[in-house]
Amino acid sequence: MIDKVDEFNSYRAKMNDKILSENNKVLKRIFNLDTNAFTEGALDKKTKELLGLVASTVLRCDDCVKYHLESSHKEGITREEIMETLSIGTLIGGTIVIPHLRRAFEYWEALEENK
Repeated sequence: MIDKVDEFNSYRAKMNDKILSENNKVLKRIFNLDTNAFTEGALDKKTKELLGLVASTVLRCDDCVKYHLESSHKEGITREEIMETLSIGTLIGGTIVIPHLRRAFEYWEALEENK
């Protein structure tokens, strides 16, 4: 069975390639803006990823949460930092976020297993 991380990344890459091959200027600019927004600036990449994780948790976007968890993992963010960040997202988002918290925790564990 393909693990959760590989499955997510394969699907994401395949669909991003298909979408971007349509050569839609607006979509290409949105993708580019998203990429550039998370580069070093006044805030470091780690902080930006954690902010992205909180926002994605509150908005209940599981794909976004996975993306920011994986980016956070690559930045060397610790389990404790992730749990604290997810706790803030859950607090702000309310109990409706708890199912997304469960999936986020499960995905973080998959990332740790793939180390």
